[in-house]
Amino acid sequence: MLEDDAALALHALGWILNDEPRAERLLALTGLAPDDLRASLGERATLAAILSFLAAHENDLVACADALQVPPASLAAAAHRLEGPLA
Repeated sequence: MLEDDAALALHALGWILNDEPRAERLLALTGLAPDDLRASLGERATLAAILSFLAAHENDLVACADALQVPPASLAAAAHRLEGPLA
């Protein structure tokens, strides 16, 4: 399940990065620099932060979910699982 969540987060990141103002807001709110983001893409905390960023902005959450053809709740649930303890 976490592999699916990680893949979903990476697809969501691609969607976020397609819009420069949205990408800049992600970096500002997560505190990550572009190089740090790239270097930490394999870390659960970074993947969770990407999805949590969307979950905190309903318009972006719904638009991203539409683009990825998944229910918005799937993105929020994946963020929750990635934030949780290691199984």
